[in-house]
Amino acid sequence: MVRVRRAPAVVAIVTLAAVAACGQQPDGRHGSAPLVRRSLPSAAVFSDDELAGQLLMPYAYGSAAESVSAAARKANEGLAGVGTPAEMVRRFHLGGLILVRGTGGDPTESTNATSNITDPAQVRALTSGLQRAAGAIPLLVGTDQEHGVVTRIRAGVTLLPSAMAFGAAADPALTERAAAVSGEELASTGINVDFAPVADVTGGAENTVIGSRSFGSSPGPVSTQLAAAVRGYESAGVAATLKHFPGHGHTATDSHRALPILRQDAAELESGDIAPFEAGIAAGASLVMTGHLEAPALDGSEPATFSKPVVTGLLREKLKFGGVVVTDAMNMDAIANRYPAGEAAVRAVLAGTDLVLMPPNLRAAHAGLVAALKSGRLPRERARESVTRILALKRRIAARHQPSLGADGSASHQAVADLAAAKAVTILRGPCAGPLVHGPVALTGGSPSQRTDLARELRRDGVEVRAGGSETVDLTGYGGDPAGLRPATVTVGLDTPYVLASARSPILMAAFSAVPGSLRAVAAVLAGKATAPGRSPVPIDGLPPTACP
Repeated sequence: MVRVRRAPAVVAIVTLAAVAACGQQPDGRHGSAPLVRRSLPSAAVFSDDELAGQLLMPYAYGSAAESVSAAARKANEGLAGVGTPAEMVRRFHLGGLILVRGTGGDPTESTNATSNITDPAQVRALTSGLQRAAGAIPLLVGTDQEHGVVTRIRAGVTLLPSAMAFGAAADPALTERAAAVSGEELASTGINVDFAPVADVTGGAENTVIGSRSFGSSPGPVSTQLAAAVRGYESAGVAATLKHFPGHGHTATDSHRALPILRQDAAELESGDIAPFEAGIAAGASLVMTGHLEAPALDGSEPATFSKPVVTGLLREKLKFGGVVVTDAMNMDAIANRYPAGEAAVRAVLAGTDLVLMPPNLRAAHAGLVAALKSGRLPRERARESVTRILALKRRIAARHQPSLGADGSASHQAVADLAAAKAVTILRGPCAGPLVHGPVALTGGSPSQRTDLARELRRDGVEVRAGGSETVDLTGYGGDPAGLRPATVTVGLDTPYVLASARSPILMAAFSAVPGSLRAVAAVLAGKATAPGRSPVPIDGLPPTACP
């Protein structure tokens, strides 16, 4: 709890319309509690401990706020010197907390040391407990719900296709509707910050860390799609985050493993990578996430996360972004292998960043910030500027309505996801009208669950599926490579489509995602029940964006 102390001068008061956490039902059955008028002290009256805490957004172990397993307690003690997520919030006066899920099989898994997400009801109970622990000043609670390969909540919610699928569908109004669906469902769980959408313009097949998380390879269409997604999330009461500034799309190096170097000159960066961030800022994004990226054309000495010319000079002053700047995860090797947690936190804030995300050692990060404040290395006014922006964001979020859990995964929400998936399906080679297979059909490639789901959908559409069928549909998905391709009547790309350039099948199809709606859409096109209206938003060697007019 923040200790409000007397200041020698009149202190500005930030009025907050905050949800009274103690009045919420943890399972969300009755919707959100009445809004209660709260007054927050300005950053000027925060102690050094409190200023440092508001600048931090760590992760925690355990699926509940106050009660965790012995293993989770031990892990929290190693990370923060306390046993539970609630104790962490109280002890360090945290500005926020990120909920994570170590799923495996996605490009961000190395940063997710634990899982504290199972389903919406559990998340709602956890976030309610965290807000009670936060007391007078609400908590920012975030997660990475990008959809596609980076999706933290997978049960009990609407699973949208990947950003690249929305790029293929090329329907900004639909993108906005879909983001609003996701935002409403996140808000109902008590998550108020989504670290999405991805603003990166992908440079091609070599960039596997971004891949289908990007809307595409052309700055104009990416900007249009990104702005639509921002409007959708923000309209639903969830703060949208543009990432990874100044752009992670044109490097083959994964910043989870090492520090990428952007080779573009300043003009190329501005027109090709930064343009979508400008569009997202204009659309009203609440946060921008810095990438752990070295851009010699912008700052030859520091990664963007630590670069004052990038964060303050470019993002703040040139692009006029007045919202909250958050770092990418500070436990990523690009940063954690170079600097201790305390030093990294101080460098980020000195550059102009407001929130330090996922420090590998919370105690060290907090202590480093406090020591820098006391020594004068980190001017208190610099920290107060950031905390003032964080409080302003909390005020806006808390004034928004929190929906009940009842709408999660509803039929109307699923219809939006299915429409997006259907509009994304693209024929890259072969006939534009079906049926493309007649059966019996054998399914190869992909994962067992993808084959099972596609078989079920094909049978519903009247296509016989069995081993040893006269026709074959081969699936290639996330992480697919030419060596894994099999001879087939039809090869279907369920993630980035680049591998299809090596496929020899007479019919090539891209869905750009593997969510249930995408598999339903693929089945409908194969069976001749639907056409494939999509157009690849990225170039594929030797293939047109679509084979169909």
